[in-house]
Amino acid sequence: MNSTPSANRIHIGFFGLRNAGKSSLVNRITNQELSVVSGIAGTTTDPVQKAMELLPLGSVLIIDTPGFDDEGELGEKRVKKTKQILARTDIAVLVTDATKEMSKAEKEMLKLFEAKSIPYVIAKNKTDIAAQSTSGKNEVFVSALLGTGIEELKQKLAAFASPAQELRLTSDLVKQGETALLVVPIDKSAPKGRLILPQQQVIRDLLDHGATAIVTRDDTYEATLAALSEKPALVICDSQVFGKVSEQTPSDIRLTSFSILMARMKGFLHTAIKGAETIAKITDNDKILICEGCTHHRQCEDIGTVKLPNMIRKFTLANPQFEFTSGHGFPDDLSPYRLIIHCGGCMITEKEVQYRMNMAIDEGVPFTNYGTAIAFMQGILKRSTEMFED
Repeated sequence: MNSTPSANRIHIGFFGLRNAGKSSLVNRITNQELSVVSGIAGTTTDPVQKAMELLPLGSVLIIDTPGFDDEGELGEKRVKKTKQILARTDIAVLVTDATKEMSKAEKEMLKLFEAKSIPYVIAKNKTDIAAQSTSGKNEVFVSALLGTGIEELKQKLAAFASPAQELRLTSDLVKQGETALLVVPIDKSAPKGRLILPQQQVIRDLLDHGATAIVTRDDTYEATLAALSEKPALVICDSQVFGKVSEQTPSDIRLTSFSILMARMKGFLHTAIKGAETIAKITDNDKILICEGCTHHRQCEDIGTVKLPNMIRKFTLANPQFEFTSGHGFPDDLSPYRLIIHCGGCMITEKEVQYRMNMAIDEGVPFTNYGTAIAFMQGILKRSTEMFED
């Protein structure tokens, strides 16, 4: 359970007014004192999250949010952060006070859920001091104080969970008994002592389907390939060494990158391919937004902030402006940008990546990702994507 990446968990967000009992209910759900609770409105000032196993849903990420009726300059920032959580929420729980009528603000929140197609449950809290009536289809009466109605709430949440879908990384590309050759460069920006998440996920996916994964560095790749008695069904490389590996890989061997595989799994490869073509049209002073889904410590050879901008300048012979975001930060207004280049999105959910992509599409801004952009600039985009029938 602890090894399941947050991006692959069902994200359940708890929303509501201040003092509705969100944090108390989250503590009941998780059976932990996860959130600080008190009778003072506005105790929760920042989103609090907990990865856990919630039967019968499986691996989930519970997110407790500040009240969306918070006030003042600081309160407005907290409300904004709460609304940002919606971009990665798979199931929403609106916690209301059963002793009161639903407010205008709570009704507005329900409209937001519906506008973003987020399934939701209304948890009517404080039934220890309020008379219960018949609950509706999406309603459940609970008491965070007494712990009543918690199991019913879990069942309501479970009813919204889609059947687990197989994450399609390599299962349709490398068959059981076949071999995939993975090229992983080790340089100053590589995390010492570990592999990055896409590499881990690809290796596990290959093993789960009975295929063989052979991992080599880029400086030993050519010798490793020559030593194989049979050619690999697929070569997967880090985007940074795409051009070098392509030159060393015979044309009858399929080649792609970890980043392109992630884009396909997250559902935006087609958009990324179209968006990459915009790089050829970049001119001086065009603004390019480069988005990193994680918040790792950036090294001197960082791919997103150093290598990729240098590649674009060299390819376009132009001097565009670059802006950068990381983690869950993402601009509300994308109109200033000529192009958005996203990472593979391994650390954020498919829902959040799709949300960002759709924002870009709605504002007419091309959207691509690291691996696709690099493949385009290296002249190998067709080769690295032609094996995908869809």
